[in-house]
Amino acid sequence: MSYTNEYLVKCKGLIDTVAAQEDKILQTAKLFCNSIIEGRMVHLFGSGHSRIMVEEMWPRYGSFPGFNPIVELSLSFHNLVVGANGQRQAMFLENVPGFAAQILRNFDVTDIDSALIISSSGCNVVPIELAELFQQKKIKTVGIISKLHSEASTSKRKDGKKLQDFCEIVLDSGAPVGDAMIQVENLETPVAPGSTIGSCMLINCVKAELANLLTQKGHPPKVLTAGAVIGTERATELFQSAYDEHAHRMSNLYKKVGIPSYVSQKNIG
Repeated sequence: MSYTNEYLVKCKGLIDTVAAQEDKILQTAKLFCNSIIEGRMVHLFGSGHSRIMVEEMWPRYGSFPGFNPIVELSLSFHNLVVGANGQRQAMFLENVPGFAAQILRNFDVTDIDSALIISSSGCNVVPIELAELFQQKKIKTVGIISKLHSEASTSKRKDGKKLQDFCEIVLDSGAPVGDAMIQVENLETPVAPGSTIGSCMLINCVKAELANLLTQKGHPPKVLTAGAVIGTERATELFQSAYDEHAHRMSNLYKKVGIPSYVSQKNIG
């Protein structure tokens, strides 16, 4: 068997893992649906390469408003690799206690919101602390991890807790320990990761179920759609409308930032 075929066979195994989580996927979609219908947001976060899943959810073709993609460039800007803004710094920062609180300080969140945090190992400090903060604020959080990899890994937190310890729902990408799935002959370490494949499948399964729930409840989402599918004019209309909705939803996350809770709405006005 070629390495290509071997990788694709292992990807079929990832499909089986995702398919076995259909109930959890639907639970996740229902949770997100409640937040979006109430005019609030689903907060998305991933450091390192988990940022890919944040952008897979929104904004891209086939996606729709209702999500707050928290992409912290200091934790996920990889293309320079070394030097200023290099990978060493990013990997260091994602394990700095207190960083998550500074990120969340930018937003006025409520217990109507929900969240999705992605971390293959579930062991880095920033995503764990962010999930912990959400839990403290009674925001229900979904985690995407690679179960086998997480179980074999050691948390960077002193208390040993992992992302899944602060999540109501935990989804498994199905990737193996170490993520890479192919052992090449005469090469010491494996190559070709699988967590991105499994996690992207989970993201899009949730997205499809969520779109169905929103539509059933009379709130069909404004889906970013290619002109080749619906024509340039309609595609442009949807893009502008979806971006406008996103802006309006985001504006709600800034209205009360920094205003002490004891200040009355009357005094705010």
